[in-house]
Amino acid sequence: MLSFVSAREFMRSNLLTLRPDEPVLDGVFRLLEQNVSGMPVVDIDGSFLGVFSEKCCFEAMEPFVDGAARCGHHVPRVHEFMNRRVVSLAPHDDVFEAIERLLKHKISGAPVVDESGLYRGVFSEKTAMQVVISAVYDQVPGSVVERYTNLDRNRLIDEDANLTEACQIFLQTPYRRLPVVKNEKLEGQVSRRDALRAEYHLTMSVGDRIVPGYGSDREIGPFRSGTVGDFMDRHAMTKEPQTDILGIAEAFLNSPYRRIPIVEKGKLIGQVSRRDLLEVATEILRPHIRETDSSPKVLYLSSLADSLPSRFS
Repeated sequence: MLSFVSAREFMRSNLLTLRPDEPVLDGVFRLLEQNVSGMPVVDIDGSFLGVFSEKCCFEAMEPFVDGAARCGHHVPRVHEFMNRRVVSLAPHDDVFEAIERLLKHKISGAPVVDESGLYRGVFSEKTAMQVVISAVYDQVPGSVVERYTNLDRNRLIDEDANLTEACQIFLQTPYRRLPVVKNEKLEGQVSRRDALRAEYHLTMSVGDRIVPGYGSDREIGPFRSGTVGDFMDRHAMTKEPQTDILGIAEAFLNSPYRRIPIVEKGKLIGQVSRRDLLEVATEILRPHIRETDSSPKVLYLSSLADSLPSRFS
């Protein structure tokens, strides 16, 4: 029977957290300052209450930004805040090398572009979960990026779309990045963080200059006086420390979450991100992929746990 590395062995326990009574705008600033996509929210005793994520930030700032637009304030368009210097992958890149590139550049995904410069889709941390699961369950020794590329073209956005439109896509979908494609060529990319920075900048520059009736107190009030606790995700997925690595991978694959709090007896004791899982999975699986013996192998991860790098032990 297979026994796998548990979350306790590779979770991060030195966490950035928020308190539920912190002003919501302070929460937005903390996420941007620390360059993270979300933070667990805990009370004074360390009990887990929820997660304050980028999506929570979009929900909080949406009425304010909408009110600013109706008052005639400039709302930037995608071409003004998109990233034009994008790390990309090729369809025939090795999937494990692609994962290592994501980890090296500290990005959660990258567009896939062929040799002619044509956009082919997105390879992300989430699709990489399929690589991990296939490598263990199906004993697939490796493959190419093309096999795991997300082809959904609904995630594309026009460079002339405005900030409000981009934020609506991020609110209503699990996408973390929106490629900007023109004549099938990749022009750039907008990430959730790019859009969130633009929203925060607009919010700070407009301040109180919203005319009543365009952004009413009923709409704007909850944001101006709101707290992290008002907007946090109270139903965020959590896992116990004994959950094995495949259980965590499947949770990431089947949910929109990028980070999973590890909770024991109601207390937050750690957190596992997609990146944490991919780091430990590639450390375990990559040596087997590189073996010259092409015969199928069952990957008994329990036997490899003792040889994990020190940061995972």
